[in-house]
This record gives sequence, structure tokens and C-alpha cells, in this order.
Amino acid sequence: MKRSIIAVVLVLSILLGAFVSVSAADQKLIGISMPTKSSERWIKDGETMKAVFEEMGYKADLQFAEDEIPNQVAQIENMVAKGADVLVIAAIDGSTLSDVLAKAKEQGVLVVAYDRLISKTADVDFYATFDNFGVGVIMGSQIEEGLDLKNQAGPFNIELFAGSPDDTNSAYFYNGAMSILQPYIDSGKLVVQSGQMGLDTCGILRWDGAVAQARMDNLLSAYYTDKRVDAVLSPYDGLSRGIISSLRGVGYGTADQPWPVVIGQDAEVASVKMIISGEQKYTVYKDTRELAKQAATMVDAALNGKEVPVNDTTTYDNGVKVVPSYLLTPYSIDINNYKEKLIDSGYITEDQLK
Repeated sequence: MKRSIIAVVLVLSILLGAFVSVSAADQKLIGISMPTKSSERWIKDGETMKAVFEEMGYKADLQFAEDEIPNQVAQIENMVAKGADVLVIAAIDGSTLSDVLAKAKEQGVLVVAYDRLISKTADVDFYATFDNFGVGVIMGSQIEEGLDLKNQAGPFNIELFAGSPDDTNSAYFYNGAMSILQPYIDSGKLVVQSGQMGLDTCGILRWDGAVAQARMDNLLSAYYTDKRVDAVLSPYDGLSRGIISSLRGVGYGTADQPWPVVIGQDAEVASVKMIISGEQKYTVYKDTRELAKQAATMVDAALNGKEVPVNDTTTYDNGVKVVPSYLLTPYSIDINNYKEKLIDSGYITEDQLK
């Protein structure tokens, strides 16, 4: 009897060992390609997504390309070579990945664009993002509210900044904002003293705050030696901090020269502190925890042969195809609601703001 029991235990052990090894071999690998660690939000996106996928039972390979396109291409190639079943990509330049994604598709890899549309290729399956035109509308509305444009006669001076020209989101942000601001510019209530408008002119490559600061320095010295800046359209908190540094350097932030309405995006801790101190007026909050979960949900559905949840099948034409997308909702943040939206939700903590 004892020998029989031992034999059964041995057989069960062998079978269990075989099951574990087969399960491990069948575990899907998710390649997560993020653009850079220089932005607080991309670190949070990448780490959250990795954790969510691992909780679901997947393996995750997270890489940051440090805003170097060749790095991102090489990292994606390496993920495919390691047998990635899925690529989730926040592209540095969404137009540069056609060749590497064609090779990935030859291996049957599922491709999900993450918060930046991948363009000029059919080899992207889904897109997880926020309502990016809506983000721009929020930005324009923040300036409208901050200057009380509906009730004040003006004119008010404004300067325009845009995101990186190689980031597909930049056009959505800019055009959304201008859908609110352009009528005020046309009527003369808002005046762009520099005359500099448009994504190509106002865009800041790689969303570099130092470049934004240098551009603001030039605008102030060329057009505002005897005038006041009343508002600055800035589509990212990192740019806003550079712009605010420039404004501080010429005396803004005093009783005689109050801060203009400076906006931003991403609700980064440093900029929320600036909202509390009165230096920055607004930011746009996009809960990247929810975006990471949504991307993982879409991937999980696709890998298990289920219907992939999307809520937009018309907006995001990448030049080759309209990419089925899921859009999440962004929120305006100011001194009145940052506690409710950011702290109470656990997105940031009170300690981080000290």
C-alpha cells in the first residue's frame, strides 16, 4: 500500500511538474515600449502597465528609449526576437516604425499603440488613448475661463506653444485648443504679439522644457519689453515649468507683474505644486493608471479571442487605416479641485506636494 501511495505521489509530482513547465512555456510575453524616463508620466505609465499585465499572468518586458528613435526601434526588434506575443508602444515618432512593425507582423505579433498614434502603417491593431482633441478643448477653455474672455473686453496678449511635431497627439491638442481660442484671436480680443502660430512654428521638439524656456526668453525680449503677456498656451507641464522660469526671470510673479494664465498637461507633481503656489493656473489630468488598465484589457481580450473593447472607429486615421481606438476622459485641474481629483483618487499623495 505504501509503495502504491508513493507511486501515485510520484506520478502526480511528474504531472504537476509537466503542467507547470507547460504553463510557463505558454505564458505570453508582452513587450512594452515607452519613449523616455525624462517625463514623470511615462515612468508611471510603464510601471503601472507592467504590474497590471503581470497580475493578469503575463510576462512583461518594459523598455524606455530615452527619446532616441534608433533606441526604440532596436528595443522593439529585440522584443520580437525574444518572442513577444504583443507590443504595446508609446512611439517617440509614430511615423518611423513601419519597417520594424512589418517584421513583427510576420511573426504574428499583436500591436497596440499607446497614447500616441502609430502612423503610415497597416500593422497596428488597436489604439488606447485619451480624447486628445478634447484635451485641447479643455486647454482652450481654461484660458477662456482664466481670462474671463466671455465677459471681459480685452484685448489680452497670448503666446502659443505646441507639442513635438513628430508626436501625432500634438496636432489634436493644438487644434482642440484653437477651436476655442481662434474666434477670440479673429475678433481681436486675444492678440498673439509675436504673430507665431501653427504647429510647425510653435511646436517644441521632444517636448523639451529647456527649449520652451529658450523660446519664451526670445518672445519676451522681442515682443514684450513694453507689453504684458496675459496667457500662454502650453500643452505639457514640463514645457510650462520652462515657460514659468522664463517669465520669472523678467519679473512676473510679483504684485506689480502678476502671473499670466499658464496652463499645462499631465498633472505632474512639480506642476501641481506650482498650481498651489499660484505660478501655474491649470493643468489637464489624464489618469494613466486607467489607460494602462485599458490597454491591458484590450490585449487580454484579443489574446483570448474575445471582442476587443473600443469606443471610436472613425477618428484616428493613421494615413493607411483608421485604427480602432478606446478613448478615456481627461479632466481640468486647478486650485479648486486638485485635492478631489488627484489626492483623493490616490494619483498623488499629500506628502509628494510638501
